[in-house]
Amino acid sequence: MATVNINGETRTLDVPDDMPLLWALRQELGMVGTKFGCGIGACGACTVHIDGVATRSCTTPVGSLAGKKVSTIEELGKSPVGKALQNAWLDVDVMQCGYCQAGQLMSASALLAENPAPSEKDIERAMQGNICRCACYGRIKTAIQLAAKETEKADV
Repeated sequence: MATVNINGETRTLDVPDDMPLLWALRQELGMVGTKFGCGIGACGACTVHIDGVATRSCTTPVGSLAGKKVSTIEELGKSPVGKALQNAWLDVDVMQCGYCQAGQLMSASALLAENPAPSEKDIERAMQGNICRCACYGRIKTAIQLAAKETEKADV
């Protein structure tokens, strides 16, 4: 049994310690915003934040999360940066199939939390582990730059 703080709420999970966080979120808690992509941490579709750091939930065992805070895509819009990213994603019309977008947004929000004014290279470096099969990389970069400008203006 594991106790995990997810989106600010303490949750008790009766699952094996080695169960990947992704399965606990989707199957045990019904939080299906985090997507299954490759299952080996290579594509980034399952990205969540653990103590603010973008992390692949498909390779993170639930037993490793004691005392840590997990944030998922379901919570993203509650922060000013997350809301700015969601708005920028819509303004730039980033999505095609949309499957990777939850992971893309979580990686982008971790980037902007750490670096509110990233350069193009900073964005490319931070997002390189997130794969988009529709190849929306140019629009993703534009949306991140737009969100950075919006949050800078709002001084959040």
